[in-house]
Amino acid sequence: MGNVFAGGGQSLYLSNGGTAVFVDVLTLAVSDLAEASWDYRFAALLTLQDQQMMGRGAVGFDLEDVDWGASAAERARSKEFVLRSTALALTRHRWDELGYEPPFAQGYLRTFAALVESFEPPERPATEGVFPPVEERAMASCARHRVLTALPYWDGCFFCHRPE
Repeated sequence: MGNVFAGGGQSLYLSNGGTAVFVDVLTLAVSDLAEASWDYRFAALLTLQDQQMMGRGAVGFDLEDVDWGASAAERARSKEFVLRSTALALTRHRWDELGYEPPFAQGYLRTFAALVESFEPPERPATEGVFPPVEERAMASCARHRVLTALPYWDGCFFCHRPE
């Protein structure tokens, strides 16, 4: 059982453990780079990949279902944010805070970056219900772990939910 992150006819299939690692390292970067409303919506999408809350093997998303923006400039900026966040994660940004060594994370991130790079965001609105709307963007930060979280919906971030 695993999870799929897809877009443009390509996909990244990850085991449940691989998904947790991928989301961990990407969220650390996204949390530190988020500035615009869209960035916080993308952060909220990452919080929905928390398998402790959503169920193992029940997460993943298709880039086709993301609302990249109404104009070409918005779509380009949104895509650039995801690529910049992935590039920051590839530098092992804050990995020392994970409490474990993620040996395959850089491979996951490289594959995801290639998937996003080759993806052309559609001009049409995204599939409703997949990409969090503006009012559900991740604006709260977990004080303990310093990452964006789905508070007040969930009690803590995905690091808080992990069994010790």
